[in-house]
Amino acid sequence: MNKPIPYGRQNITEEDIEAVVSTLKSDYLTQGPRIAEFEEAFGTYVNSKYAVAVSNGTAALHLCAMAMNVQPGDKVITTPITFAASANCVRYCGGEVVFADIDPETYLLDINKVRELLENSPKGIYKGIIPVDFAGSAVNLEEFRELADEYDLWIIEDACHAPGGFFTDSKEEKQYCGNGNFADLAIFSFHPVKHIASGEGGMITTNDEKLYERLLRLRTHGIVKDEDKYKNTPEFAIGTDESRIPNPESRYPGWYMEMQELGYNYRLTDFQAALGSSQLKRADEGLKQRRNITKRYFEAFKSKDFIKGQSGVIEGHAYHLYVLEVEDRLGLYNYLRENKIFAQIHYIPCHLMPYYREMGWQEGDLPIAENYYKHCISLPMFPTLQEEEQDFVIQKIREFFDE
Repeated sequence: MNKPIPYGRQNITEEDIEAVVSTLKSDYLTQGPRIAEFEEAFGTYVNSKYAVAVSNGTAALHLCAMAMNVQPGDKVITTPITFAASANCVRYCGGEVVFADIDPETYLLDINKVRELLENSPKGIYKGIIPVDFAGSAVNLEEFRELADEYDLWIIEDACHAPGGFFTDSKEEKQYCGNGNFADLAIFSFHPVKHIASGEGGMITTNDEKLYERLLRLRTHGIVKDEDKYKNTPEFAIGTDESRIPNPESRYPGWYMEMQELGYNYRLTDFQAALGSSQLKRADEGLKQRRNITKRYFEAFKSKDFIKGQSGVIEGHAYHLYVLEVEDRLGLYNYLRENKIFAQIHYIPCHLMPYYREMGWQEGDLPIAENYYKHCISLPMFPTLQEEEQDFVIQKIREFFDE
């Protein structure tokens, strides 16, 4: 097969292109109606009351950390097996990141390891938890919520890998990633290799109205345009000592606005939102395809020891990634690349990045995560992966292991 096979790939249709072109021809390229349309549709998709579109998933994490008032010295727990942004958002606010080890079967943040950290520290030392729905597998946030409530902690769910994913709660009800029933805030990414692509882009979901309103400010420089919330007087806004009403509907002039706290320009554009909305219409179809691809991989390798817990067919799994654990990971990685199959490694443990090593983290601190990293490899996984392409991947893996 001559055509390269990446581990992930966006799928852009004519409908997507038409949606973007239509927006480019409209009156708004940013801060227009497409943003609210995308937010409403996405909130409905994940069953959340509120959704805030932002420039990317990292911006979403940063704003969430700000909204939860992370302060210098605050300790926040997260997993080492994630993209660095899940941890870095705490550092952006001056907080301290504490990594807890993963469950060897699910690769998710191990709640028992988190409990150990909390039990072995004075109450109040830790402020929050950032669990990650790694590879598309949903963290059981009901259990984490109970633990968080016990220690008065907030939860930010990093659901970048798992739109459409869910876990089943104690009442046998499906709890979709980002629905806000257990986490204070949740975030998603619309990077091209994710389920929904908008070039770059992110979304924050929540059921908390106050957090929602603050996020709207923070994504736009901390600016408020609501006279009921203004702090300066109408006289100041008008620029005169006379208490004149500029128009019958408002005490403040039309140009007036206030920056009430330090925010950022983390806005999504309207044409990105148009692309995201168009992609969202096919989200369930894409999820179905990912699960079909998973079944074919599983059937091909189910008798092999490199099939682990995450490699099975799991209800509620959104399958952003399909991960194997092999003994000769470097050999397989290179062999696949020689055959134009561009598998990927997810992830180098965050705590062993030089930045976090300089803070005192070292090899041996999180042995399960470190062992996972030595063996993990992510196979091609995207909805438009053709059967002949997947068969070629399977064939080359079998060849490498001399089958």
